[in-house]
Order: sequence, then structure tokens, then C-alpha cells
Amino acid sequence: MLRQPVETTGTKLPLVVLSHGRGGWFGGHSDTAEALADAGFVVAAINHPGENGGDSSQRDRLSVLASRPVDIIRLLDFMLKDWRDRTVIDPTKIGFFGFSAGAFTGLVLAGADPDFRKIAPYCPESNKSLGCEQFRSGDIPSSPPHEPRIRAAVLADTAVNFAFTKEGLAGVRIPLLIWRSELGGGGVDPKNTAITADSLPGKSGIHTVPAGHFAFLAPCTPEFVANLPRFCTDPPGFDRTAFHRELDASVIAFFREQLGGDGKTR
Repeated sequence: MLRQPVETTGTKLPLVVLSHGRGGWFGGHSDTAEALADAGFVVAAINHPGENGGDSSQRDRLSVLASRPVDIIRLLDFMLKDWRDRTVIDPTKIGFFGFSAGAFTGLVLAGADPDFRKIAPYCPESNKSLGCEQFRSGDIPSSPPHEPRIRAAVLADTAVNFAFTKEGLAGVRIPLLIWRSELGGGGVDPKNTAITADSLPGKSGIHTVPAGHFAFLAPCTPEFVANLPRFCTDPPGFDRTAFHRELDASVIAFFREQLGGDGKTR
């Protein structure tokens, strides 16, 4: 998925890359992508191979957590070196938005080193998931790569954050905007987000939404409500559309502040 401002003045534009969650897809945050494009940002997103809604062949493997950052690095390489309109991008103004496993991906790219051995308490013998089978066989991935071209990141309801120790987070030196859900779900424990934020070298504030994990996905169409109610059901009285107006505004303001320039179309 690619979004870019319809009209520019020739000024170099900031780029924001998006990373979806486990089993998601590149359009899962379409409203945020469109809001950023309307505000003057180039936006790019991909389906992570083997861990998206149309291809689950690698889902639940530890190795996919290590390959996700590589996917984003390749996306950045394409956008900056091979995309036909690459000259509109300012390579010094790159941001990242990630949800769930995508937020995990962002922390790694920002400089964090996960310790995959921390999965041990979640892998009793009764757990036959692919990730736990990998762990028990000693097939533990090496630390995935970082990406210094990313200058700021938005992390929404980070998954697998139990893998980050204070020492493993010491390399994160870029500004972060952190959002979490109050109710969690989808394998995410809201308390872990606070623990992770407190362990970061710089103090990053946390914004909390009074809803569950999937409230960060774009507001559902009637078709999605009918076919995928799990991802579309929110607590009584919670207005996902109104929340996304707040979320998208905070993301735009953060990237405008951190990436420099006004980020506006003319």
C-alpha cells in the first residue's frame, strides 16, 4: 500500500512506513495512512510474508519475529532507491508506525535487542505452538537488525514485549509515541506496555484507550463487522471512529514535531 500527497511544492517529504500485527494486512490502518498522506507524508506499508491474513505459513514461529524488521528494511530500501517517485522523499525524515507485532518490529528497528529466551514461561510442554517447539529444540533466532534511518516511531499495543529487558532496550534512542489498550487481548497484556515504557532510556509517555487491543485497527466496514466480528467488537459506549480521529491527530502531530518541517501539502 502506498499513499502520497496529491500535490506538493517540490519540497522533500517525510516518509512513514507501517507494520501490521500478527495475521493482519497492509490495509489494517488505512485511516491512519490516509490521514498522514492528507497531512503531507508519503506512507508505505506491506504484508509481512508468511504472517498476514492471506498467508499464515510462518505465523507463530519465533523466526518471523526476527524477519519482520528485515521486511521493513527492504521496504525502506525500495522506497529510497527503486520507487519511481523516490526523489520526493527526504531520506533524513523517516518515521515508523506499528501495531501489536508491528510495534514489536518498530522497537527492534529503533535499537532494541529482544531476548527470545524470555518466552520460556509461556512454553510449558502442553503448548505445542510452532514458536514453543522452536524454543524447545534450541532453534532461537539471533538478534534482528536495527534501522538507523528511522528517526521516530509510534508504537500501538506492543506484542511480545516480555522479550525486552532494560538492557535490551538501552539502544533505543529515538523519540517514541506509545499507545496501549486498557483491556488488552489478542495476546497483549497492557501491564507489559507500562513496564517496557519504564525501562526505556528516555521517558516516553503512554496514551491509553479505554478499549481492547483491536480498537487500533481501522473502523470496520459493514462487511468486516459481519465476517470478522472479533476485530470489530468494542466495549459498550466506545466510539472507534471518534477514537481514530484522536489517534490519527496525535500521530500526525508527533511526526510533524519529530521529523521537522510542517508536513503539509500546498
